[in-house]
Amino acid sequence: MSDERLQTNLLGIAMKTPVLTASGTFGFGEEFKDFVDLSRLGGVMVKGTTLLPRRGNDGVRITETPEGMLNCIGLENPGVEHFLDETLPRIQQYGMNVIVNISGSTAEEYGKLAELLDVPGVAAIELNVSCPNVKEGGIVFGTDPEAAAAVVREAKAHTKKTVILKLSPNVTDIVAMARAVEAAGADAVSLINTLLGMEIDINRFRPVLGNVTGGLSGPCVKPVAVRMVWQVAQAVRIPIIGMGGIASAEDAVEFFLAGASAVAVGTANFTDPEITMKICDGLDTYLAEHGFSSIEEIVGKANPGFLGFRNDVQKG
Repeated sequence: MSDERLQTNLLGIAMKTPVLTASGTFGFGEEFKDFVDLSRLGGVMVKGTTLLPRRGNDGVRITETPEGMLNCIGLENPGVEHFLDETLPRIQQYGMNVIVNISGSTAEEYGKLAELLDVPGVAAIELNVSCPNVKEGGIVFGTDPEAAAAVVREAKAHTKKTVILKLSPNVTDIVAMARAVEAAGADAVSLINTLLGMEIDINRFRPVLGNVTGGLSGPCVKPVAVRMVWQVAQAVRIPIIGMGGIASAEDAVEFFLAGASAVAVGTANFTDPEITMKICDGLDTYLAEHGFSSIEEIVGKANPGFLGFRNDVQKG
């Protein structure tokens, strides 16, 4: 099947398809090489990366929920130096756009990570702002517009790469967050990150997860994600990467119609390692059946307040 209708240019990043994989659900990409044509993906948002190695949380870290899952992995990863020295050279052979998801405890850490990752082979960086800002008494960057904006400014000051800010749904006003990071210079936003949830073991009388709470993802969050993409698409002019519960081509189409320029598949990779390829095929079929020649033609088509970003707008 030809992907001509699916070809996308997102801020100068050439993508064969607008289907990416969400960070934390696809490893570093190579883990899926036997199931997926990695070069066909729009990009792989690799496992969250921090300045120093992290072992993650203790205890139970994943549990299933109706139509979804809860996780509290705790950003387990080998650290940025290991990624640059060992992982990046190895995964470049697959011809995929590598988007590195980064986390820090201060805005300065994000800046340092952005600087270290300003190297060939990295297509973009995605800022995970769900970490606490230790300088501000533990405030979570992703729930405070000013704190999130500070992270964006610090990252932009230290890299020429495309900077994507991943928005948390655990806020009162997602639009205020999106506008703040756009004003600070974010090139794009991705949404949504996981919703905060928990599960209790009714026989042991205690929370199931070792961290008590965790991030809820999967099909159960899709209506929330589509609504938030819809709202943000009416408020900002930078591109949106939509994610949250996508498990089929039909799910992906909803995000495009709401105003997303690309989509990322997450939890569904655990249940079907070939799901991204099936979504690509299904998107191509949908476009053909409805008489569209490109994905761009359906971006924001169902959203009367869509501000009008198009995929062929080049960065800078």
